[in-house]
Amino acid sequence: MRVDHIGIAVKNLDEAVKFYRDILGLELVKIEEVPEERVRVAMFRAGGTYVELLQGTDPDSAITKFVERRGEGIHHISIHVEDVDAKTEELKARGVALVYDKPREVAHGERKINFIHPRSAFGVLIEIMTRRGEY
Repeated sequence: MRVDHIGIAVKNLDEAVKFYRDILGLELVKIEEVPEERVRVAMFRAGGTYVELLQGTDPDSAITKFVERRGEGIHHISIHVEDVDAKTEELKARGVALVYDKPREVAHGERKINFIHPRSAFGVLIEIMTRRGEY
């Protein structure tokens, strides 16, 4: 396991991209829409890990609601695991609260994800994920 990325919720993806790319100098790897999660995402390489900016694309998306309730900021920490299905079952067996009963495929099948609910992780939303290839 390793930290894959840190997810940051933003109101305006285009403005946030300018800051992370032009001011901080991080390498923009891609911008994409992830319809399954109702977000637009910008992924930046930051050494051996990534920074993911997320903007909700729908008033009912989790990111839109997060920004409305808490404002912009860190949304989640993502941990890459070898098998997200097996890790989901292991965590359920240990009594860990998960957001989804089964992992979801997102980004046109490039990633498979689940989330550990913050009540089981000391107030932090933790994504467990497996991805195929690089961003």
